[in-house]
Amino acid sequence: MDRNAAATPPGTATAAPPAFHVMAKPAGATCNLNCAYCFFLKKEKLYPGSSSRMSDEVHEAYIRQLFEAHQVPQVTVAWQGGEPTLMGLDFFRRSMELQARYRKPGTQVENTLQTNGILLDDAWCRFLHDNQFLVGLSLDGPRELHDAYRKDKGGQGTFDRVERAARLLQQHQVEFNILSTVNRRNADHPLEVYRYFRDELGAHYLQLIPIVERVNERGETGSQEGNRVTDRSVRPEQWGRFLIAIFDEWVKRDVGRTFVLNFDGALAGWLDMAGTICIFGPTCGTSMALEHTGDLYSCDHFVEPGYLLGNILETPMIQLVASARQRRFGQDKWDTLPRTCRQCEVLHICNGECPKNRFVDTPDGEPGLNYLCEGYKAFFRHADRPMGIMAGLIRQGRLAEDVMRVMATREEVGGTEQPRPARNEPCFCGSGLKFKRCHGK
Repeated sequence: MDRNAAATPPGTATAAPPAFHVMAKPAGATCNLNCAYCFFLKKEKLYPGSSSRMSDEVHEAYIRQLFEAHQVPQVTVAWQGGEPTLMGLDFFRRSMELQARYRKPGTQVENTLQTNGILLDDAWCRFLHDNQFLVGLSLDGPRELHDAYRKDKGGQGTFDRVERAARLLQQHQVEFNILSTVNRRNADHPLEVYRYFRDELGAHYLQLIPIVERVNERGETGSQEGNRVTDRSVRPEQWGRFLIAIFDEWVKRDVGRTFVLNFDGALAGWLDMAGTICIFGPTCGTSMALEHTGDLYSCDHFVEPGYLLGNILETPMIQLVASARQRRFGQDKWDTLPRTCRQCEVLHICNGECPKNRFVDTPDGEPGLNYLCEGYKAFFRHADRPMGIMAGLIRQGRLAEDVMRVMATREEVGGTEQPRPARNEPCFCGSGLKFKRCHGK
């Protein structure tokens, strides 16, 4: 690939955001697993003959420019892949040295690492703990569901090795989240997946990622082309049912104890704060991907020649982030919404969700509808009342977890009669009024 031919002039940094997120891929697309649905493995073809290892020159430029560009007191250094642990511990020890050198006085630094966990051992976990890394561990549920698609290069399942990594992280008191993909196989088992994470693994932070693999006209996957999906992709109605089943259990017993990023991000919509996670924001463009070569792309899901902004060894990162091209990429999320979305009653929650999934036509033939729209609509409509209660509680300065008590005293829960709130209790709707002055009239 001709790097310079793919990039457009970066423009100036006149509209530079005070903060942004860069997902750095020090080992590129290289991985020690062969997960069937992984879109990033195919990115190796962008750099034929490359060693797929970030050089010290790129590494130092990344850390220095990241810290220079941020105008806020917290900076996140995010590592992903491929599989970043393939770089070895010395690479990350070097990163801590660079961060100490270039960090501005008073700046708090958070390092994050997304990993399949296969290489984690005691030495890794001690390092992660001592340097306060937040680890994202990829795990799709109990054994038979995880191993359906997450296999090693020899075709063997990886569940035992990943679960061992989770136990090691717990043993060393490393803070970690579970990143679970939701695919055609595990989407029909939502409570089995959720209860495994909560009850057997003891995980308290979850992120659920729907697998949507597009297939282009040549039958290829791994790019943002085509309007067909693979048979590994979650179906829209499956996605909705999956979220609803987990939400119903979570909202009755786990709010404030188990944190599900998808629910937190959706709740922001009821609080008129949509965009706390990028997929639900009205616009995007402040979360980019850095390849091992120093090439900066518009987004992790758009590591393709048409979305290459430039190289940080040639153009300062902040100029690429603030370029007209990147601003247009982010604004297009809103500007290309079809009429159906603009008139939708849940637009304030999802804002069309991620652009990578907006490749089907609306009922009146307009392009740009989200493939998962049916599932999201079903979930948002189902969750409307408890989400509204939580939003009301938060506006009163109360805890969202109070929703569990409010829900328990509602007139109806799941179609069964429940005791009404006492007259002087808060109304179940979250209005902040006493029940006698609200729905108890």
